[in-house]
Amino acid sequence: MDLAEYTSLDAVGLSRAIRSGAVTADQVERLARRAVAAVNPDLNALARPLFEPALAYDAAGPFAGVPFLIKDSGPFARGVHFALGSRSIQGVAAQVDHELMVRFRAAGLVAIGQTTAPEFGLNFATEPLRTGPTRNPWSLDRGVGGSSGGAAALVAAGAVPIAHANDAAGSIRVPAACCGVVGLKPSRGRTPSGPLAGEAGFGLIGEFAITRSIRDAAHLLDAVGAPSVGEKYTLPAPVPGHAAAIQRDPGRLRVALLPAPWSGVPVDAQVAAVAVAAGRSLEWIGHSVEQDGPDLDPTDIVEAEMLAALTTGTALLRAPRRPDPAQLEAVSRVVLAEAAAASALDVAAAIDAQNRVTRTIGHFLTRYDILLTPTVAQLPLPHGTLDYNEAGHTTRSWIRRILEFGPFTAPFNVSGHPAISLPLGQSREGLPIGVQLVAAYGRDDLLLQVAAQLEQAMPWSARLPPIHADQP
Repeated sequence: MDLAEYTSLDAVGLSRAIRSGAVTADQVERLARRAVAAVNPDLNALARPLFEPALAYDAAGPFAGVPFLIKDSGPFARGVHFALGSRSIQGVAAQVDHELMVRFRAAGLVAIGQTTAPEFGLNFATEPLRTGPTRNPWSLDRGVGGSSGGAAALVAAGAVPIAHANDAAGSIRVPAACCGVVGLKPSRGRTPSGPLAGEAGFGLIGEFAITRSIRDAAHLLDAVGAPSVGEKYTLPAPVPGHAAAIQRDPGRLRVALLPAPWSGVPVDAQVAAVAVAAGRSLEWIGHSVEQDGPDLDPTDIVEAEMLAALTTGTALLRAPRRPDPAQLEAVSRVVLAEAAAASALDVAAAIDAQNRVTRTIGHFLTRYDILLTPTVAQLPLPHGTLDYNEAGHTTRSWIRRILEFGPFTAPFNVSGHPAISLPLGQSREGLPIGVQLVAAYGRDDLLLQVAAQLEQAMPWSARLPPIHADQP
């Protein structure tokens, strides 16, 4: 296997090549390291040097030998240092594996490095002062979205086929849209978010991955998706069915197309046009499509997202060593101060807003099977547009600021519904444009079925960015 063949295969393809004996896991790992080394000087998508050696994994797992990256959003992997994208966290390593890391290892994924993230994950741009901006492989002067920006950039550039990511308001789907890859946020509870009660941000934070193909997302969900059981959070049997589901026809579905957001922020005409084109493709496939959307209050979305911000701030305030305020970016200082001052009444008000959003979306998805929207409202942004170190923000004003760029994703973190971003178009400038699909709670299988249909109708695998591991 050479580098060109390595970059052409998704994770399922690589695992099959390894199992067939066509290539060894060691050879694939060496190719992955070469691929990362080829693109990272341009992208700046690694949070620290590659691991030497790679982290241990189960050689009998379904993805045995497939290279993989984890996000700097620890504590995640035992013994691995993490910084949460912040200069204020130094010399701290995870003492145990996050439960999802246990499952990644059991699946056979070979973690070779750690990807960049904005400070504390609270941005739709991956430009922390700690590492500097991560650059987009489609255009180096553009951002990669956030907060799983390093993961999306390296998957898009062919460095690895799959990378860990997580999502509290769109942090899987937004960078997937910006970088032209697939970003699935599973239903709440489908994947583990950790053993601590507040760790998942009152249910807003979902853990999964960035991929290049639908079948990789489906196979990985089968490998790692199951609720936690028992006080020790032992690994349960995988939940099967998603990989099989994408081979089946879901039948004629009711699809709602919403090209404009609830908040009324403007949507780039090229972005909206790709969502409309996706709707036409679904009609051509045989589904019923009409323009409609849930009647959401944008203020409720902001208030409910305060739960994720307050959880982040509270976790940092309760840490054995509090971050040095002088080493924090401006918005982080505000988040910590507001978390310290928050009362139970503030949390109760945010939960009330969460319930209103959840009920509205849940009711809407009794009338439709799928909701189709753009993923973000604009093309990938120039660096510095979402300046997390800009003074003068409150937590709420910062949430409103990032939701001007990504207004479509956060409601489904609030409600817990599964959502996926697909790279279905490109702008005149050659920049990726993502489209989001949403399904009823627990219908990750249906979501992936429709995503697989669009992958066939509007294929993206032949589109490669200028910065790519296989480029001379």
